[in-house]
Amino acid sequence: MHVVLTDSDFTEYFAARAVPLRRFAFALCGDWHTADDLVQATFVKLYQHWRRVQPESLDAYARKILVNTFLSHRRNRRRETPVADLPEVATTGIVEPGGGDQALGRALRSLPARQRAVVVLRHLEDLSIAEVAELLGMAEGTVKSQNARGVEALRRALGTPAMTKE
Repeated sequence: MHVVLTDSDFTEYFAARAVPLRRFAFALCGDWHTADDLVQATFVKLYQHWRRVQPESLDAYARKILVNTFLSHRRNRRRETPVADLPEVATTGIVEPGGGDQALGRALRSLPARQRAVVVLRHLEDLSIAEVAELLGMAEGTVKSQNARGVEALRRALGTPAMTKE
């Protein structure tokens, strides 16, 4: 049976999920302004399909929109033209999630976009390998290898010793 969601359901969903999706977007892109843009685009796209989405798949659908928007944004940024003079960058005073660990944020941003998406979905969003594979449209083996490479790159960047297999 198909449940039709209402505008008030959307309002409630937005109120409950905007902040967690913003944190997720920040973990993907490493910039609060871009994270806000990604979340806004996610909710616009979600609202366009709101009446067709099943309530039990809302979170997965919203995450998929956000990840696809992020990956698309990354592709589009490659087409931007650099300028000679950059404006002064203001400090926002906002602490990064996870206790303000800026080294971790820098290390995450150094990962390729899809690898970063895998690591963030597995470890921040706590999704299973199968869920990440479905969300990103890749094989489970690819998720495993991208996760392993990403975690190893983070360990190297942070100077954390590798886990030993026992």
